[in-house]
Amino acid sequence: MTTATIQTIDTPDGPFTILADDRQRVLVSGWTVDVDRILGRLRPADRPSSMSVGETDASAAARAYYDGDLGAIDGVEVAQFGTAMQTAGWEALRRIEPGHPLTYAQFAVELGSPSAVRAAASICARNAPALFVPCHRVLRTGGGLGGFAWGLDVKRALLEREAAVPALV
Repeated sequence: MTTATIQTIDTPDGPFTILADDRQRVLVSGWTVDVDRILGRLRPADRPSSMSVGETDASAAARAYYDGDLGAIDGVEVAQFGTAMQTAGWEALRRIEPGHPLTYAQFAVELGSPSAVRAAASICARNAPALFVPCHRVLRTGGGLGGFAWGLDVKRALLEREAAVPALV
């Protein structure tokens, strides 16, 4: 891979770092300033050969999301590397409406594999461009938060923010 741009912005949930490729597609994003943690979300073969600090196109969408425009993240281009099932799962995550989370079992049904609950959870766990591919919108059966790479406090805050602002239809 070629060069990438990395940017950290302040959010109510803490510093949010975005790594975007030379086409401004988000490769990884998360609530940290730790570059190694960001890069650790990518397989070594998928990491950029060089990075520069700068403005990413996705930062405006993240700021708009935090200002209440929950749909602002929907149009951000991402680049993810995985199996066909993972790719389909990441695309399905982007269709989950803000304020309407699914359980892992419901997400498995959305993927067309009702018995593949563990695979559905794995798709969420391997999601690198957090927020832009909203894996935080998938919960345990019964409504428990489940896991989240960036911490349950961030996941809870995102879900509360989305529940409080009606989705635009």
